[in-house]
Parts: sequence; structure tokens; C-alpha cells
Amino acid sequence: MIPRMYDLSGKVAIVTGSTKGIGRSIAEQLAHHGARVVVSSRKADACDAVAAEINAKWVRGPAEAIAVPCHIGHKDQCRHLVDRTLAKWGQVDILVCNAAVNPYMGSLMEMPDEAFDKIMSVNVRSNIWLASMVGPHMKAQRDGTIIVISSTGGLRGSAVLGAYGLSKAADMHLVRNLTVEYGPYNIRSNCIAPALVRTDFARALWEDPQRYETAIRSYPLGRIGEPEDISGIAVMLASKAGAWITGQTLVVDGGAMAAIGRYA
Repeated sequence: MIPRMYDLSGKVAIVTGSTKGIGRSIAEQLAHHGARVVVSSRKADACDAVAAEINAKWVRGPAEAIAVPCHIGHKDQCRHLVDRTLAKWGQVDILVCNAAVNPYMGSLMEMPDEAFDKIMSVNVRSNIWLASMVGPHMKAQRDGTIIVISSTGGLRGSAVLGAYGLSKAADMHLVRNLTVEYGPYNIRSNCIAPALVRTDFARALWEDPQRYETAIRSYPLGRIGEPEDISGIAVMLASKAGAWITGQTLVVDGGAMAAIGRYA
């Protein structure tokens, strides 16, 4: 039995970057709590596999997950993602912008223009596109939630992840702006800002012994995050349990920001 405050029955969710890591965990948990879910990433075969697994293991009743491949850096593909969802189910209640890139590690001052443009296009502009595309439908039904997966990198400087952090800080302001524009229509917009989570995307960080040990020492809970540590927060924000939360960045970091300089 799903508690009423977390029941997403009748809702339709789009989750970008949802074939692995945090995005996949969010798609699975939204489906487990009753939502119909659109699984999306660049590769069609990966989308098909995850949607099939959700339908087989997570959904109560008929199959309620579909696969729609999308490279979010291309506006026409974002439009297809939203249009395909509407054609299938006639509504979009939950948008989770999880897909992101980081093609460069190093000094922001030495970063190639091409890498900077790619980071800002995929990590920020695509979220604006998708929010603008689902907005009219959420406005019409006077209900909806937009969740952007940001990062604690948007709250602190970095010698090697400066542009990525800059894009994630922009996402934090994006949800504040969406709150002002969409709030009167009962549309809520929030960020989740994880610290280091055990995903393929962050593998270069948690597989590095020195960085991993530094993280462990820095987090009062004594461990890095797991994808399910983030997906539960997304369920809360998408459900009645989060009905009066909007314009916020929820930091999920094992206590790291509360203990800067205390454990390292």
C-alpha cells in the first residue's frame, strides 16, 4: 500500500536521463508510487530495456512505462518527447530534468569555448525548453511539478568542475524563476542538489581513491550517496507530501554542507 501523501496514481511523468543512475532510480520510484512514466535518454535500446523492466517489476497492474529516446541538446527532440507523451496519455504532470553532461575537467579559465557551450546548452537551456513545452499543459490543468537535478557543485567553487558548477547554479535560479512565472497556476518547481553519488556519471570522482576518501571524511554520515537517496526526495516533491514546496533547492549531501571544514 502506498501512503496517500505519496500516491502518484493518475500522474504522468517525463524523466530525462533515466536509463541509469539517479534518473533511472527516479523513474522506477515514480512508477512504483503509481505514476505512468516516460523513460528517456539518447539511446533507444537503453530506453526500451528500462521501460520493459519497469513494466515487469515496478508497476501495479497494466504496463505503464514507455520509452522515448531524446537528446535534450536538440530542441526538436525535446518537442518530440513532450508531444509523444501527450499523444500517449494526454497530460504531463511531472517533469524531471535529470540529464546533464560534463565533457571537461580542469580550470574554468582554460576551458575551451566548445565545452562551455555544450555544458550550458545541455544542462541549462534544455531545461528551459522542456519547462516551456510542458508549461501550457500544466497551466491548463492548474497542477504540475518540475524537478531539476542540480548539484552541490552549484553552491561552491571547484578547481576542476567550475563550468559544471556554474550550470548547476543556473538551474537553481531557473526553478526560482519558474516558481514566479508558474506558481500562480499551482505548478511547483524545485531543485535537488546531491553531493557525490555512486553513478556512472560521477565514476571519475568516486573511483579515485584520494577523492573518495576525502568525500568519506567530509560527510558526517560517513558514506557517499546512492541513487535511491535521491529518488525518494523526487517522489516527495512530486506528491502531495511536497505540495507547499516550490522555488527551493533541497541539498542532499550526507551533511557535508553543514560540516565544511569540520571533518576533512
